[in-house]
Amino acid sequence: MGGAEDAEPPSKRVKVSSGKPGDLSNSTFPRDPASCSLNDLMARPVVCQGDDEVVGRKGVVKKVEFVRILAEALYSLGYNKTGAHLEEESGIPLQSAVVKLFMQQILEGKWDESVATLHKFGLLDEKVVQLASFLILEQKFFELVDEKKVMDALKTLRTEIGPLCINTDRVRELSLCILSPSQQVRTVASGQVVVIAKSRRKLLEELQKLLPPTVIIPEQRLIHLVEQALDLQLDACRFHNSLVGEMSLLTDHQCGRDQIPSQTLQFSHDGKYLASSAADCSVIIWEVKLDGLFCMKHQFSGHQKPVSYISWSPDDHQLLTCGIEEVVRRWDVESGECIHIYEKNGLGLISCGWAPDGKRILCGVTDKSISVWDLEGKELECWKGHRTIRISDLGITSDGQHIVSVCKDNMILLFGWESKAEKVIQEDQTITSFVLSMDSKYLLVSLWNQEIHLWNIEGTVKLISKYKGHKRSRFVVRSCFGGLDQAFVASGSEDSQVYIWHRSSGELIETLAGHSGTVNCVSWNPANPHMLASASDDHTIRIWGLNQVNMKHYDTVSNGVHYCNGGT
Repeated sequence: MGGAEDAEPPSKRVKVSSGKPGDLSNSTFPRDPASCSLNDLMARPVVCQGDDEVVGRKGVVKKVEFVRILAEALYSLGYNKTGAHLEEESGIPLQSAVVKLFMQQILEGKWDESVATLHKFGLLDEKVVQLASFLILEQKFFELVDEKKVMDALKTLRTEIGPLCINTDRVRELSLCILSPSQQVRTVASGQVVVIAKSRRKLLEELQKLLPPTVIIPEQRLIHLVEQALDLQLDACRFHNSLVGEMSLLTDHQCGRDQIPSQTLQFSHDGKYLASSAADCSVIIWEVKLDGLFCMKHQFSGHQKPVSYISWSPDDHQLLTCGIEEVVRRWDVESGECIHIYEKNGLGLISCGWAPDGKRILCGVTDKSISVWDLEGKELECWKGHRTIRISDLGITSDGQHIVSVCKDNMILLFGWESKAEKVIQEDQTITSFVLSMDSKYLLVSLWNQEIHLWNIEGTVKLISKYKGHKRSRFVVRSCFGGLDQAFVASGSEDSQVYIWHRSSGELIETLAGHSGTVNCVSWNPANPHMLASASDDHTIRIWGLNQVNMKHYDTVSNGVHYCNGGT
């Protein structure tokens, strides 16, 4: 059981050693429970001399609680002698004498005595007392059945467990064990499996989780606090862009600006590509060589109008390119061959994307519909109506369940592929572009008023954050997610710079200068959080990386425009 709110004990038991009477010699719990009278002792929070004393500079850490947590950590790590010495020297016991007695009674199988001790704890929540009593008496029942004491087990079930009125379904399951004392029957009518024995130590662990922490310190509480502190440090670090495994307990975590791509350099890893399009109607595939240099692998020609949209296949072996209100072409990345052309008579195509299975493609059409084709060009579906606008992005969630498109100037439609259910995001300003996060839970929307909005689209649609600072007055400027766990947002700008924000806080943390024209598109390498590509009207593509190249490889895939290694 995880806590007082759990209304039922576990319905399945793993059969292990029944843990017959034994001491605490191999336990993480302190030994030698002090002799005490249950009429005199209550399991209230441990009270010692100087109980209000605090430690630390902020004066918020109670010394008694801190020492108890340290003792529990020592015992859990197997340092029993050291833990006992800490208790003795500090005069602060890990557990009260009555709790020690209770724990010893559980391990020795003194069930009636342990239930009586439990009622002396002085717990205000009677439900916790009942749930804990149920666990103890259930274990008593199990062991009586194991010992072939069927009548005693039946008496316990009828006179002790039943009157608690806890989990009647479980009580019925236990009654089946009476009918099968040989333990050959394992499946009950509900289909659940009943295995009737567990160790006493496992019972004690469940009771620890159920009882209030003021009575029994939760297991590994110190480790949990340390992990929590590390998570808070990561959340507070505006430049965090490195592996969590590199964190140390010896110093406070703090990443510097050197973790954000800020220096122009060549790619330095192998097996990746960068796709770019230009006003000359061509598309270029750039290949990264083993020596860190990159060169042009293919130049695709054939479009009659400038290419406005590019989409990599899920396996990165093929590429879709879409001309402005023209056709969609499918290319083989290795050979450079145009495999197929998708078109509709009298209509132009404005956007394209792959289904997650790589066997279907979707295209936005100038009549505001969205069409689905198989790879051979057979139209499978066509969703008519205001599904898209003439200049529009198109997204497909990673599970293939939803199609995302701009259906009006200020409105994004999330359309269920199978369910046909619709959700709408409505902005106050004209939408210029959007991009899906890699996990498809978030949508990054660029607006005409020089703002970028982050929306949570999982479940109820909700605006999460806004990013400001970049310049946009005349052109479409695209943004993207990026960095480790996509913890950053980047955008181009008409002032020739790249802007980078911390995704959670919305803080502008970096601007990258180097282009001499409008930066109309950015693409963060999904395989390496230290690489960022930017494309500009100055006819250049810049690859941004760390001042000192120390790059690791991260395997992920995504989609977008001006693609770096198959991802946005």
